[in-house]
Amino acid sequence: MWEYTEKVRDLFLHPKNVGEIKDPEGIGDVGSIVCGDALKLTLKIDRNTDTITDAKFQTFGCASAIASSSALTELIKGKTVDEALQVTNNDIAEYLGGLPREKMHCSVMGREALEAAVANYRGEQPSEVDEGTIVCQCYGITDTKLEHVIRENRLRTAEDVTNFTKAGGGCGSCIADIEKILDNVWNTKVSAEPAKPVRRLTNIQKIALVQEVMNREIRPLLQADGGDAELVDVDGNEVIVSLRGMCRECVMAEVTTKNIEKKLKELVSEEITVKAE
Repeated sequence: MWEYTEKVRDLFLHPKNVGEIKDPEGIGDVGSIVCGDALKLTLKIDRNTDTITDAKFQTFGCASAIASSSALTELIKGKTVDEALQVTNNDIAEYLGGLPREKMHCSVMGREALEAAVANYRGEQPSEVDEGTIVCQCYGITDTKLEHVIRENRLRTAEDVTNFTKAGGGCGSCIADIEKILDNVWNTKVSAEPAKPVRRLTNIQKIALVQEVMNREIRPLLQADGGDAELVDVDGNEVIVSLRGMCRECVMAEVTTKNIEKKLKELVSEEITVKAE
């Protein structure tokens, strides 16, 4: 289960600077509701001094996304535009007393919204990090964006890339491409993991193991964001689950089901498939 700091919990439950500035000097729209996280940042800027006098946000996302957006607005208010651009996603995480590694993509989204809002204020074209070839179809993330985040945060593994961008966190089919990008960025060969032996379980053992993994590895993560998934049945290699809470109505329910399947394949059997009723 993710451990959130008191600062994260406070800014999630009592976020600062929520809303939208009327007639803003800068607007930054990043992410997508379809992909699970979206942030709109609006800035009020004194054009005589280039100082950000106010900043507000509207965020669709989890507790970390809301807290990160609130932290960003607090960090940049009172700064000049150039000073604000020195704020990194790691500064946002540090302001919050730290974020779970799996939630660092929320701070990256804040940094991207700031860059987009400043570009809008200056009448410039948005950053080119979202141009290029889409690598992660689930979240619409390009190779240029991945390279940018990898270099900026010195990421070394595909798991790190997923934590900072969400790429690879859906169906997982792009993991090999992410590893190639890592290899190209750092010019180091990614070592292949040895093949895992196939487990041979009795049906009773399989059901017990599926239930254990659900309760230990999967449900706590979903419950942390207001969702849940309960085991309904195990029919051979088909696991049937029922999504509850926020997960049931979420537009990313199919991705959640795939993530559950991925974890069960990893910890129970590679033959497992998961279906949500």
